[in-house]
Amino acid sequence: MRLARTAAAAVCTLTALLTPSTAHAAPGDSIPVPVRDALAALTVQDEDRTGYERTKFRHWIDADRGGCSTRAEVLLEEAVTAPEKGPHCGPA
Repeated sequence: MRLARTAAAAVCTLTALLTPSTAHAAPGDSIPVPVRDALAALTVQDEDRTGYERTKFRHWIDADRGGCSTRAEVLLEEAVTAPEKGPHCGPA
């Protein structure tokens, strides 16, 4: 009988340890999670441009007075294939 109780206790303990559970953490606590698991848990949604109007963004300036707005300078800098730049930052 004692062996049966010990075996039952061991099975209960192993079941509790091996059963996946939801981690609960207080705000500010960190829970180490493998990157693969964290990325798999992200929700991915399609792009939604509802309400976007490019004309609402007139704040681009030419801070260095080089002929290109900040937006154009960033686009040129990050382009995979750099375009030729013409006068006033237009196409060549």
